[in-house]
Amino acid sequence: MANKKWEGKWDKLKGNAKKKWGKLTDDDLKQVEGDKDKLVGKVKEKYGVSQEEAEKQVNEFDEEA
Repeated sequence: MANKKWEGKWDKLKGNAKKKWGKLTDDDLKQVEGDKDKLVGKVKEKYGVSQEEAEKQVNEFDEEA
């Protein structure tokens, strides 16, 4: 599904993710490895937002991608 779409172009997307969420480190992005759910978890953890807010931000990012 969405994760399959991300896996194929994660190298490109991770640069955009780092721009959008500057608190995410290279190690964080390496752990995500194109997995949308893992990115939601990292955004939630690093920014202290709710699960719903993290999902909203990642979904918006996905639509822009």
